[in-house]
Amino acid sequence: MPKIKKLDLRSMDIIIEQKEILRQLFPEVFTESKIDFEKLKLALGEVIEVGKERYGITWPGKADCFKIIQSSSIGTLKPCRKESVNFDTTENLFIEGDNLEVLKLLQKSYYGKIKMIYIDPPYNTGNDFIYPDDYKDNLTTYLQYTGQVDAEGKKFSTNTDTEGRFHSKWLNMMYPRLFLAKNLLRDDGVIFISIDDNEVTNLRKICDEIFGEENFVISCTWRKTDNQPNIGNIARVKEYIIGYTKNINLLQLNKVALTERAKKEYRYSDNKGKFRRAILLDKTRGRHAYDVITPSGKVLSGPWMKKEDELKEMDKQGKIYWTSGGQEQPYGKIYLAESEGQIANDFLGIEYGTNQQGSLEVEKLFKHRYFDFPKPSSMIKHFVTIGTDENDIILDFFAGSATTAHAVLDLNKEDGGNRKFIMVQLPEICNENSEAYKAGFKTIADIGKERIRRVIKKIRKEIDQTLFKNNKTDLGFKVFKLHKSNFKIWDAEEISPDKASIEKQLELHIDHIDHKASQDDILYEILLKAGFELTTKIEKIELTGKAVYSVEGGAMLICLEKELTKELIKAMAEKQPSRVICLDLGLANNDQLKTNAVQIMKSKGIDDFRTV
Repeated sequence: MPKIKKLDLRSMDIIIEQKEILRQLFPEVFTESKIDFEKLKLALGEVIEVGKERYGITWPGKADCFKIIQSSSIGTLKPCRKESVNFDTTENLFIEGDNLEVLKLLQKSYYGKIKMIYIDPPYNTGNDFIYPDDYKDNLTTYLQYTGQVDAEGKKFSTNTDTEGRFHSKWLNMMYPRLFLAKNLLRDDGVIFISIDDNEVTNLRKICDEIFGEENFVISCTWRKTDNQPNIGNIARVKEYIIGYTKNINLLQLNKVALTERAKKEYRYSDNKGKFRRAILLDKTRGRHAYDVITPSGKVLSGPWMKKEDELKEMDKQGKIYWTSGGQEQPYGKIYLAESEGQIANDFLGIEYGTNQQGSLEVEKLFKHRYFDFPKPSSMIKHFVTIGTDENDIILDFFAGSATTAHAVLDLNKEDGGNRKFIMVQLPEICNENSEAYKAGFKTIADIGKERIRRVIKKIRKEIDQTLFKNNKTDLGFKVFKLHKSNFKIWDAEEISPDKASIEKQLELHIDHIDHKASQDDILYEILLKAGFELTTKIEKIELTGKAVYSVEGGAMLICLEKELTKELIKAMAEKQPSRVICLDLGLANNDQLKTNAVQIMKSKGIDDFRTV
């Protein structure tokens, strides 16, 4: 009897993916799917360093970071329509859960699709919330913390410098998350990370290792405050934004709008308007050597920034500005009216917003101060502007109060873009004595979701008042929450070798679907585990009186019916999707139907027929 394939309910296997990348580069080093390191050494020649002492960064627990990266997640992301806005049409996401598990679950669906990541992780100041990762039971730890299982869970806590391994704990938290985040970036994607003096050097080291130091983009200094707090007689007013890319040869950052200060540089004018000067004679970088005759007849020797014929054509078109008095010098003209903006630099002053402005921004939305010192949306908007185009996806997996979502929505409103955001935030419990908690916001995630709702409401009002003509802005977001799988997943590592334990597991898998799971829960888990984005268009259709979900215009069909028929299977096959997924339960105890199902699908060219 033909065997029906099973849908893999685990997150993407990172080891398999890494091996496949290596196989593409060095197929000759593989022997029966195993890597022959002696052959790899031969292939790389003198590139391999075999000595014990080598340059790099290490710390207690680094080996476990790789175990965390390599362990699969068996969780799921459950849709929450009641907390969403325009669930069925929006392409924006807010995911509530431990970002390590979420990053694993996103690997299949979003691998190589994210254009920009911005994160504002804990700075490790001694009061920061640090995630306790356990590569064996991270999902269980999370569920215990959020009260989703009845067990005494490990406590999430701050990381104080009196506990020992202060920096190591922070590195153990950051390394796996950055590694998984890199997988999600497009080849021309970029990640920006906010940090302060506490861990900036360690962050640079692990980013050099994960992304490659050749893919370093920027270490931007941001003046975070318009006050000057006195710490040891020195005002500490700066933080950093560290930038790395997936492939520096493919990265192309956008220009930004001219600041008022930059506009003042356009202080010259002619009949075409205001312009600023551009250097043409440059003896340090000029490459073209020839003589130029000035208007008064003097001879100037190069080298020049332009070729001789280019310079003559510029002069003919009146695009050269000659200085007068003393030695005449030619300069190019860059007109204000023709300016496409300016390139970003590595210093952001208070004109890009401060922490105080970020706090006031949230306070204005909520009428109360529910979140301390969030980043200003204007600063994040700056990085979204230079790092993305109008249809790109932006990810923030330390979302906090969702400033990044605020920035994306605002920028889309202003320029008519269709950027999509994915926010990930742990439901970190607010202090019970805080104003936020008293107002009904039990977690940081609750604040973030409500902020997005209020920003949407504000933008919708502005559009209705025609302050902005663009009315195509995606004013919605889907909410998903991390949870254990809706299916009982067989895990050999969790089963004791005794007969009773095995029999118990087999008994549980007779009915392997969680009875509390809704059709939406099951549908989106299958979508996620099959490698489709969570915003994929889904249409519910009827075939032979049964409900079938058509995914991405019929590319995949999902049937959650508990009783399948030959007629239904034929009807699905007639649609000729590339993939069909049904419930095991629908074919239970019917070997003839199973055989017919495989044959019917193959007769229509459908080789990817799976059950779950």
